[in-house]
Amino acid sequence: MCTEIREMGFDTVEVSHGLKISLIPGIRKAFQEGVVKVSGIHNFCPSPVEIMIDAPDCYEFSSHRSFDRERAIKLTLKSLETAADFQSQYLVMHMGTVPMKSFTDDLEKLMKAGQTHSREFVKTKLKCIQHREKQAGLYYKRAIDALELLGEEAGKFGVKLAVESRSHFEQVPNEREMTALQEHFRDHPWIGYWHDFGHVQRKANIGYLDHYQWLRSMQPFLIGCHLHDVEWPARDHRVPMTAGGVDYERLMPLVSVEKPVVWELSYRRRKATVIEALGKWNEAYGY
Repeated sequence: MCTEIREMGFDTVEVSHGLKISLIPGIRKAFQEGVVKVSGIHNFCPSPVEIMIDAPDCYEFSSHRSFDRERAIKLTLKSLETAADFQSQYLVMHMGTVPMKSFTDDLEKLMKAGQTHSREFVKTKLKCIQHREKQAGLYYKRAIDALELLGEEAGKFGVKLAVESRSHFEQVPNEREMTALQEHFRDHPWIGYWHDFGHVQRKANIGYLDHYQWLRSMQPFLIGCHLHDVEWPARDHRVPMTAGGVDYERLMPLVSVEKPVVWELSYRRRKATVIEALGKWNEAYGY
């Protein structure tokens, strides 16, 4: 797998969630032999042995169940150890969810049906915000508490905790909370922001934010990015420069060249499409 990735034109990988522990030795061998470098790890990695599917949100720091919160901490410590073993710079983090109906799914269905400017769309969007605001404080606090604990451990491993932008408004943190979170940890050397182009574009499509303005506001905290395209309105993890959903020409100047930019793609994408897009990407942006 690592050899094929290298042959496609990538010399660095991010080892992600859902990876079975049985695959770690082979990736470690490729890393030790210089086939690939490992820029970072995505929590939880390796995947919990008791979870049979790829489920990065199987245990949440925001959960009302203390067992789940404790398990999330324990698994993250293991992921930090994995990251240190691969000499990685960062660990991408999901922080949790506010337990409520997924209004985001309803909104994206309305958008697909061409109802973006309908009364139903506006009412659903307002209802989503109102429901979340009533109860979000507790779940945001649990995310902060988890980062307070894990930040100290991250420093011991020399790995940064990169809190990822999410695709659903129900998830933690939303943009207002992310701003507060990053300000809270502004002087913490091991906690920062991870920008997911596809996730943020989906929120921009709904009208929650302006993608350019949001990324610009997060520049001081930016650790790195997940890069993928979006097919309107919400089919993400497409190959960059193939779906027309993300304005890279406007956005990429906000990302300094030393930041890791990871192509996070659906497994359904064709190899030939990836190789062709990578050529265009390198020509346009030089990395």
